[in-house]
Amino acid sequence: MDISKSCTSCGSNNFQVSSHYETKNNGTRELLKCNECEHLYAETANTFMFNIKSSVSKIALVLNSRTEGMSFNATCRVHAISTHTLQSWEARFGDLKDILMAYTLSHTFIEMIVEGDELYTKINKNVPQEDSEGWTLMLMDRASRFIIDLTCGKKNKDLFMNAMTILSEVVKVTNDLTLLTDGERRYSKYLFQICYDLLRNDKPGRPKKVLKENVRIKLKNKGSQAHKPGPKLDKYQTPKPEHPNTENKISNHEIHANHAEGQNAAIRRKNSAYRRKTNTYAKIKEGLQRTLDIYWVVHNFVRKHFTTKEVPAVKLGVMEKALCVKDLLLNVRIVF
Repeated sequence: MDISKSCTSCGSNNFQVSSHYETKNNGTRELLKCNECEHLYAETANTFMFNIKSSVSKIALVLNSRTEGMSFNATCRVHAISTHTLQSWEARFGDLKDILMAYTLSHTFIEMIVEGDELYTKINKNVPQEDSEGWTLMLMDRASRFIIDLTCGKKNKDLFMNAMTILSEVVKVTNDLTLLTDGERRYSKYLFQICYDLLRNDKPGRPKKVLKENVRIKLKNKGSQAHKPGPKLDKYQTPKPEHPNTENKISNHEIHANHAEGQNAAIRRKNSAYRRKTNTYAKIKEGLQRTLDIYWVVHNFVRKHFTTKEVPAVKLGVMEKALCVKDLLLNVRIVF
C-alpha cells in the first residue's frame, strides 16, 4: 500500500514542492515536481480526493453514515448531495478494497482459523431464493475478526469459487489454516479443487489427492438438517482428505461459525439492504456490492471491533495502528 507522495509517472520518491494552490474547501495543497522525470503532479494524484472539491470531513461523514445503516436515498437527503455524487464516492472508496487486500496478502501469518457463512437479502424485487443475486458469502478470521472476503451474487458455483480463490491466496501466506463452516459443503468442494497436493507413496496407480499440508476443513452439520432423508451424517466432519502430516489442532466444540453469524447480525444492522421487514433492499447487484466493499474497508482498517477492542487489521498484525477515513481519502494511492 503506497501512502507516500511518490511520483505518479515513474514512482520515484525524489521530488520537491514546486508551488502551492488553494482549494475550495480543503485549504492549501502542494503541487509536486519529480526530480527524476520532471513530472508535475498534485499531492492528491491517484487518491480518492483527486478532482473532488467537497471537503474531506463531509465525505468522511457521508461514508460513515452509509456504514452505520442509513439508506442510499436517506443519505442523499440528509447530507444534501445528489445520487450520482454519492454513487461516485462509494465506487471510489470501494476501489480501495483491492489495494488494501493486496497489502494484507504481502504479510505472512503463523496461524489462522477462518469461518465461512452466508447471509441473504432481496435485490430489485422478490424472487425465489435460488434466483436472487443477494446471497452474500463472508469469510472471516476468528481471532482478529478480519473479513477476508465479502461478496454477493447468486448462490452458485461462481460465488463459492471466487471466495475460495481468494482463500487460496491466503493459504499461500499462512503457515497453518483451518476453515470452519456450518453445513454448506461447497466450501470444501471448491477449495479442494484449487488447493490440493498429490500424495505419492511409490505404489502403482494414481497418487491420492489431499489438502495441502497444514490446511484443514471442518464442517458442522446443523440440527435442522437431521430430518433430511438418506444416511445420517456425523455432526462434525472432515469433508475432504487431509495431508497425513497435518495435525488436528481443533476440537469438536470449536467447530462452528458463530462469530461469522454474529458478524452477519452486525451487517443487518449497519447495511439497510439487509434489514428484515423493509422495502429498502438493494435495487441492483452492483449497488449492493458497492456497499459491501465500503463496509469491508471500514470494518477491517478503521473501526474497532466491539469484542476484541481493536481494529481487525491491527489485531491481525497487518498494521501497527488503525487508519482513519481521512488517511484513506488522502494518502492511499490507487489508479482509478
